[in-house]
Amino acid sequence: VTGVQTCALPILERLRFNTAIAEIRKLTNAIEDKLETLSATPVAPDVAFAFREAGEFLVKAFAPMMPHLAEECWCVMGHLERLVSDSDWPMVDEALATSDRVTIAVQVNGKRRGEITVDRNATAVAVESEALKLDSVRQALQGRDVRKIIVVPQRVVNVVI
Repeated sequence: VTGVQTCALPILERLRFNTAIAEIRKLTNAIEDKLETLSATPVAPDVAFAFREAGEFLVKAFAPMMPHLAEECWCVMGHLERLVSDSDWPMVDEALATSDRVTIAVQVNGKRRGEITVDRNATAVAVESEALKLDSVRQALQGRDVRKIIVVPQRVVNVVI
């Protein structure tokens, strides 16, 4: 799931419960979106396994903030032999959680004009080139000269005119 901080542990260690809940909510929405794309026909066993793993991860992630609800969900999921509070904290393989491409906002004089999707390790020159190809950027420039292009890697491109 891209765009979601997949491990709430660092946030919880800093006692940022509202931020942790917000990230968990993003994960819930991502899982829900994927579930909605499935048809009514039976799903493949590997897909069912992946959704079960996602559900277990979700329950373990919100257990520190909502222990009673987490334990109830854990039982409904069929884990009757041990409590969710006794299970291991979910471990995340960061390499699997990152994408090879990133979406970068493009601004002209600080006003958002669109976004581009480029390779994560694209050079600043390549990012600038893609940003200047956007129709909305060309319209905002209206033939004026570009004074400077500021590229914050993997975040934003600002074209200054």
